[in-house]
Amino acid sequence: MEIKMVNLTKIFTSKNRKEVRAVDHVDLVIPTGKLIGLLGPSGCGKSTTLYLIAGLLRQTEGQIYFGNDEVSEMPPEQRGIGLVFQNYALYPHMTVRENILFPLQNLKVPKEDAKKQTYDMAKLVGLEELLDRKPKELSGGQQQRVAIARALVKKPRVLLLDEPLSNLDARLRLQTREEIKRIQRETGITTVFVTHDQEEAMSISDEIVVMKDGIIQQMGQPQDVYDHPNNLFVAKFLGNPQINVFDGEIVDGKVLIDGMAFAETKLPNQKIIAGIRPEGFVVDKTKKSPFKFEIDLVETIGRDTTLIIEVTAEESTLLDKKTFKAIVDAEFRIKPKDVVHFIIKSEKIHLFDLDGKLL
Repeated sequence: MEIKMVNLTKIFTSKNRKEVRAVDHVDLVIPTGKLIGLLGPSGCGKSTTLYLIAGLLRQTEGQIYFGNDEVSEMPPEQRGIGLVFQNYALYPHMTVRENILFPLQNLKVPKEDAKKQTYDMAKLVGLEELLDRKPKELSGGQQQRVAIARALVKKPRVLLLDEPLSNLDARLRLQTREEIKRIQRETGITTVFVTHDQEEAMSISDEIVVMKDGIIQQMGQPQDVYDHPNNLFVAKFLGNPQINVFDGEIVDGKVLIDGMAFAETKLPNQKIIAGIRPEGFVVDKTKKSPFKFEIDLVETIGRDTTLIIEVTAEESTLLDKKTFKAIVDAEFRIKPKDVVHFIIKSEKIHLFDLDGKLL
């Protein structure tokens, strides 16, 4: 089921009559059968967008379509949605079986059919052996899977997930997001997944939609958005460690940072902001590169080493009092106080104007 939003806007009015545009003229098409992650910081409008799709909020302007059907004015129960909140909202006095069965009873599904559908859905989410347990006897991840099964058993047209993993610990988050992806692929249901966790969104989503101040900043496949950010906000929001941001300039076709040329460009002379991903730094074994710094801190995890460099005024001008991070292979065995020469991968340099727009 394709979901289409046209000029979708939601304005809230505060007590002092001030208007807040939580969602601001959003035009978005969510393809049939895809899992789309709405991603952004708190207050960016992602959950409001989800609630507008669900019908829990009414739009101020615009239309919402499920396929060819406009659902903008339909109540939630008529839209054919499955909705899962972060707090699960399971009935504590009911067993897993009864929780999953409940929507089918409301729909007056024949008893034997409902029992079979309940078992099939429990099996899909890996809970067929726990059907007689109460929610309090389940782990957080298992409870979340019950909530997903309950949402899916009524065969909704779309599945909406509002930060469904935020209450889980790190290990369970990893396990449960893999389960959500598996379930979505097996059912083929169009799914919208809201999260502020970039790693979560990038690992689970077919495409991500990055939002800020109610406005879509960029939509695309996760790796493409990471590699080719539309603006400085997207570049800074995606990536851990965060992208390094330097003041720079373009002079006669060369990109200069701290007076040193790192790339060539056809852009005109101007002041710029240069973003360099931490993995864009390459250790220069020849030690000929002029871009060299003393390492302040080393963090090694697996094959990767994160080097944290504090740049002082004596070492630099444009990098005055900046901290930046470089990720290199652990084989280099770099230690604090080592002086390291770097080469910059040109494809990892992103150039923005002083307003943060991609050049």
